[in-house]
Amino acid sequence: MKALVCGGELAVLLFKLSRVFSPKLDNLTMMAPFTRCLCTETSSQIDTKNGFNCSDFELQVAAAAESLKNGGVIAFPTDTVYGIAALAQNTSAISRLYEIKGRDALKPIAICVGDVADISTWAKVNVSLNLLLKDLLPGPVTVVLERTPALNQRLNPGVKLVGLRIPNHCFVKLLTKHCGEPLALTSANMSGQKSSISTVEFKDIWPKLDLVLDGGTIGKTEDSRQASTVVDLSNEGFFKLIRKGSEK
Repeated sequence: MKALVCGGELAVLLFKLSRVFSPKLDNLTMMAPFTRCLCTETSSQIDTKNGFNCSDFELQVAAAAESLKNGGVIAFPTDTVYGIAALAQNTSAISRLYEIKGRDALKPIAICVGDVADISTWAKVNVSLNLLLKDLLPGPVTVVLERTPALNQRLNPGVKLVGLRIPNHCFVKLLTKHCGEPLALTSANMSGQKSSISTVEFKDIWPKLDLVLDGGTIGKTEDSRQASTVVDLSNEGFFKLIRKGSEK
């Protein structure tokens, strides 16, 4: 959607989004007052005072999905902190994601899907576990399961487990469904730095990204920087808490 680009190969688009807390996709409420387009080459800024309607929101989802399908790496808000993502099945895009973050190539990245029903394509799930997943997700939880052969073998090579997320955020869920495949999702910051609760906090990597979606500041305290809780459910009948996060 080239009409959305406002200048130069390094242009960064910031689409003002509202955080949607309801897990019901049909309860979509757009609260963002304007769209802001920030160009890194010229530092120019364009504001439009018209509020979003549903069709505007769908255009943002479509633009983000197109960028991902073209091998892009993009940033957007989640139900925890800001994340950056690429298509999990696109090996070259995954390499770019690691490069942008300066992330250790041996450190695994989780994937994001749109619905609990999608998990069984990419990870091994039995009936009883499926019921538990429906209780945990969507939400600020990463579940670790045994991966299936369908998942890109170049994603976390040599690792038999994979972390899966379904953020309780309307934009992310719609985007993932629009793409029709999982996203490789990690926090929007340089490796080793604190997680970001606003787009300004990771502005140093804007020029390396293909698209930045701005949903405002996520939370108002340092506790808002907590990433998802990570729990290993790969051993049937047992669980292991790997990381305490925002899910209590």
